[in-house]
Amino acid sequence: QLHLVESGGGLVQAGGSLRLSCAASGDTIGISGMGWYRQTPGMERELVASIVKTSGRDTYYTESVKGRFTISRENDWNTLYLQMDSQLPEDTGVYYCNAAYYATEFWGQGTQVTVSK
Repeated sequence: QLHLVESGGGLVQAGGSLRLSCAASGDTIGISGMGWYRQTPGMERELVASIVKTSGRDTYYTESVKGRFTISRENDWNTLYLQMDSQLPEDTGVYYCNAAYYATEFWGQGTQVTVSK
């Protein structure tokens, strides 16, 4: 079992930066990958960035955040980060931390990110 807690969301002006953190506790050895998802009202949750445990370096970014966001993690996979730079109003949403754990997955409670024009 895992427990994920996000932090670091808030209000930022366009062009600014935020750093999200996701603290993982429990059986983190069982994590095979982690990612950040974003959800806006009326829309499905979308994958923003992810990182795979097998290599620790294989990352994925959705096209709209490439070159602006960076996903990283602590060596023990207890903490996942999302550095968000050059933010745009369309980055606004609730950001969720996700962990793939054997045949299932776990989610955090989400943290709101609002980017003003």
